[in-house]
Amino acid sequence: MFKLEARPTPSRAMSLVSPLLALALTVLIGIGLFIVLDKDPVRGLQMFFVEPLKSGYQLSELAMKAVPLVLIALGLAVCFRANVWNIGAEGQFILGAIFAGGVAMQAGPGTPGGFFVLVLLAGVVGGMAWAAITAGLRDRFNANEILVSLMLVYVADMLLSYLVYGPWKDPAGFNFPQTISFAEVTRVPRLWSGLRVNIGLILALVMVVAFSLLLFRTYAGLKLQVGGLAPMAARYAGFSSRQALWTALLLSGGMAGLAGALEVAGPLGQLTPHVPSGYGFAAIIVAFVGRLHPVGIVFSAILMSMFYIGGELAQSRMGLPKSITGVFQGLLLFALLACDTLIHHRLRWQPWARVRAGAGQGGV
Repeated sequence: MFKLEARPTPSRAMSLVSPLLALALTVLIGIGLFIVLDKDPVRGLQMFFVEPLKSGYQLSELAMKAVPLVLIALGLAVCFRANVWNIGAEGQFILGAIFAGGVAMQAGPGTPGGFFVLVLLAGVVGGMAWAAITAGLRDRFNANEILVSLMLVYVADMLLSYLVYGPWKDPAGFNFPQTISFAEVTRVPRLWSGLRVNIGLILALVMVVAFSLLLFRTYAGLKLQVGGLAPMAARYAGFSSRQALWTALLLSGGMAGLAGALEVAGPLGQLTPHVPSGYGFAAIIVAFVGRLHPVGIVFSAILMSMFYIGGELAQSRMGLPKSITGVFQGLLLFALLACDTLIHHRLRWQPWARVRAGAGQGGV
């Protein structure tokens, strides 16, 4: 039989191979799932891994899904590296959308071009303001940031529902819970005519470079990471844990808010109760699959976007439930957690006779 034993030092090779191994396990379990559901596994895998890449339009949709995941996961990576557990990025995403929508609704016929920049900045402010609540409660009362940030997601969702069902409801919207459609001047410019992908893609790539420099080429990034890896050493070096807490949460909230603003000022064009799309929770998986590294986050966000699009295609073409997307996301996370065990441990073959002999000695 196999025995799990601790490694002398963590395996760098397994750290790189683990996400690929987790993906392979996810595919294998997915095949079994399709068989149990009496669906063609080859066609099912095609929906998830081939169809999203077949055309320029599909690639643009893939980019549309990946952009908010990349932005949110970048902010979460900073938090997790600083040992600050922000689980409420979904709420910060919603507040960014609300702030951005509130500014967008102020635009009129005489509004100058470039107004969308203010809309995006409002989204950043909204996300940071919502994250600041978590930071303030943790800083002042030592409240658990996991619980606070998570509970604030539901508060944000209820706030959005109140606005679109109440004071912000479109009076000419046939009583549907939605705001007015935003003016064209507030909408994020598209990169190519006929495709929905917009300048959010450029912003995401710029942020990947910026966060790479922040984490690995600046003194501020060093202080954040030392504070997360070795709090005692950080305290000895004079680094402020309070400053790290606020910096990490405000950065993370701002990125989630930016993602929310891009969503409502881009493909949605208005606020509705359907703004919360699970990006904030999915980005947690993206961050860990990407090894909390900005470049790795890009590839894991593309993979997660394929799950989103593949789930929609499997739902419409194969009659599978909508929850199939969440199933694949969960499988990937659990497979990654299982495979990460091999970073600090290794499997060692032990003959069965020796196992029985050891058990017998233990019984005596």
